Amino acid sequence: MLVDLQFNAATTPWPVLRDAAVAAESAGFGGLWVFDHLAGSSVNGTSMLEAFTLLGALAASTERITLGTLVLNVYNRQPAIVAVGGATAQAIAGRPVLIGLGAGSSPSSPWSAEMRATGQEVEPLLPRRHARVERVIAVCRSVWSADRDESLATFPLPAPPPQLHVGVRSLGLARIAGRCADGINVAWADPRRFELLDAARAQRADSADGLADLVASTYAVWDEGLLDPSHPERQSMDAAGVSRLILVVRHPDPPALAAAGLS
Repeated sequence: MLVDLQFNAATTPWPVLRDAAVAAESAGFGGLWVFDHLAGSSVNGTSMLEAFTLLGALAASTERITLGTLVLNVYNRQPAIVAVGGATAQAIAGRPVLIGLGAGSSPSSPWSAEMRATGQEVEPLLPRRHARVERVIAVCRSVWSADRDESLATFPLPAPPPQLHVGVRSLGLARIAGRCADGINVAWADPRRFELLDAARAQRADSADGLADLVASTYAVWDEGLLDPSHPERQSMDAAGVSRLILVVRHPDPPALAAAGLS
């Protein structure tokens, strides 16, 4: 199992994020993931950095570590912007990038405040939000396809295409991940995590679209104990077929990350 980190750009200035990324890479962590929010208040901060811009900056500041988004709100950008943004980040990185997608916020969610503040659409119907995820995946696939339509000939063509992962909290979205994404991400604190993973895998088994095995990842709040493969929760993750553990670090300390490293 790879152990990754997710930093909070709402609470951490860019120079510290950069130094923490370099420390994480040298310490042997598998990947770095960024949030997608417009306002820092959504994640307990006072400002924010845009996800693809930050991903590009991290790509230029590191050499080997995998980079990804967890998760992109599919209502924050037109689908083609996701496709071009992912391809751009991968071109800067010179290595594969993972694009985590999420179905956006309901009007009752506290995360919808940043959308309402700027007059963005806040879709109240869950099926429509799920359909938007499928639409973004379909557009990315078409733009990134080696045999794409001639009208897309001068769009960026990443090789290999970035993997598309879906962050899920419902059975419906888990089935979408199983049917058309490359990976699924669940919160380890979610009491339905095993049910969600099972639903996605069952859907994958029923699909006949030639996709590879579904990659399973999970996220949890930073706990240094989880760096130990013998930790009971790590053992449970292994048993569930999880291949990436993403630890959310709210206030990254570069020297501490280097000292807690895996290499």
